Amino acid sequence: MRRGVGAGAIAKKKLAEAKYKERGTVLAEDQIIQMSKQLETFKSHLEEFASKHKQEIRKSSQFRVQFQEMCATIGVDPLASGKGFWSEMLGVGDFYYELGVQIIEVCLALKHRNGGLITLDELHQRVLKGRGKYAQDVSQDDLVRAIKKLKVMGNGFGMIPIGGSYLVQSVPAELNMDHTVVLQLAEKRGYVTVSEIKDGLKWEKERASHVLDHLLKEGLAWLDSQAAGEPQYWLPALFSELTSRDVTPDEANQMTP
Repeated sequence: MRRGVGAGAIAKKKLAEAKYKERGTVLAEDQIIQMSKQLETFKSHLEEFASKHKQEIRKSSQFRVQFQEMCATIGVDPLASGKGFWSEMLGVGDFYYELGVQIIEVCLALKHRNGGLITLDELHQRVLKGRGKYAQDVSQDDLVRAIKKLKVMGNGFGMIPIGGSYLVQSVPAELNMDHTVVLQLAEKRGYVTVSEIKDGLKWEKERASHVLDHLLKEGLAWLDSQAAGEPQYWLPALFSELTSRDVTPDEANQMTP
């Protein structure tokens, strides 16, 4: 008959397992210590790099993007606080604060026209125009970072993915996924109809009408009830004819029933 495992053997096995576990814990702690040292070294080098190239970081939008990516690899956010090393050394906190103010000014100036939605491309162009040709260069990446900071403030700012870019929302309107896909469907021509939504998204008429009515209510869409065939719901943020010229509130009212 096979002999059972003795108590001594069981004790030895448990002792060995405990030693392996203890050794594993020690190795894990050593690895954490080494990683922490490496991160501190990297952060020190990053600060040295920032100090040496602060003028390039301030002036060049492309250089600024690369620097932000370097910071992200070690969990450093130069925009996290208005005070401290990064703000004092680079002035990036002030830069994005000023950029955020300019974004708000552009969005407010165009709200009567687009209802609070604007393409990132148009926002970029208007911000650059407002800053003048001698001002510090600004990229779309800079705009995205500034908008994310505005979003944290809870004042209605957000970004809606569309066609490889974004629509910037500057009003606290409740937009869900249904509204987003309708905006994406309207991207090519700047408007959409109930039939196009039914055919393109395979929705029932009631669902399409509900979404469009909400966009009208929030001022994000204009209704052309005189269009041939069926009414067209225009998204001012998406069609170029309105964004290329000034439109008054009176003109906007003429496009609604």
